[in-house]
Amino acid sequence: MQAVKDKLSDMKEMRKVKAEAKAEEKAEKELAKARVDIAHEVRLAREAEGAMEMHVANAGQRAEREIAKHATNQPPHFTAHPNVGPTEDPTHGQHPNYPAGTTTTAGAPPRNNFI
Repeated sequence: MQAVKDKLSDMKEMRKVKAEAKAEEKAEKELAKARVDIAHEVRLAREAEGAMEMHVANAGQRAEREIAKHATNQPPHFTAHPNVGPTEDPTHGQHPNYPAGTTTTAGAPPRNNFI
């Protein structure tokens, strides 16, 4: 009878050891899978970064071409215009048909009655 009890006890211990080994192996597999997934994501990130750098470089080249194209087609801009500046004429900029000070009671210039 004792031999049967010992055999059952040994079988229980073997199952326990086997289950622990299986759980450890499963944890190691999950860790390895996580490492593979991380390496995959890192590779994808590096590829995306390289593609982004390429797109940025292409955009810079296009911008330089457009700037160069427009720089050769545009006439030079003058900083001073001969007709701009202070004037001695007090009526400068006023409409000739509406001299200053001729407004209606509402504050608007007189209407054109030709309509």
